[in-house]
Amino acid sequence: MAVLPILQWPDALLATVCTAVGPDEDVSRLVVDMLDTMYDAPGRGLAAPQLGVLKRFFVMDVTWKEGKPAPFICINPVIEAMSDTRATGPEGCLSIPDTTTQIERATTITLRWRDLSGAVLRQELTGFAAICAQHEFDHLDGRVTFDRLPPLARAAALAEYAA
Repeated sequence: MAVLPILQWPDALLATVCTAVGPDEDVSRLVVDMLDTMYDAPGRGLAAPQLGVLKRFFVMDVTWKEGKPAPFICINPVIEAMSDTRATGPEGCLSIPDTTTQIERATTITLRWRDLSGAVLRQELTGFAAICAQHEFDHLDGRVTFDRLPPLARAAALAEYAA
């Protein structure tokens, strides 16, 4: 178990589309380190590319700050459906410290992924869990919150981050 360094934007690896985790690849040790790193940060989600690993998996735990930890591990996730209902709210990112942006996201998604045992799972996520999963999924496609902002809001957020 280890707390690993988190890449900071504008590191080019954060803008790289990740490749799938192969069926014979064992990412279990890195998942443990990712959870240690996420809880230490303290964050609610962390994607592999934020640690410089360009593979399609992330961890999240949206309730641990209010109660008992409930880690959620998603390998090769696919968002199969998104609701038409959207919400705009504040999002922070461990790779963009001390900067919060207002991001619009679907309030409900259907997510399919593989767990560490290789089982394929599917679940409808709502509210903050849906938002967090979309945020981490963006990292797998080389996107950060800045990439979701309209031009004026992006310029303001970049200025805040640079200050």
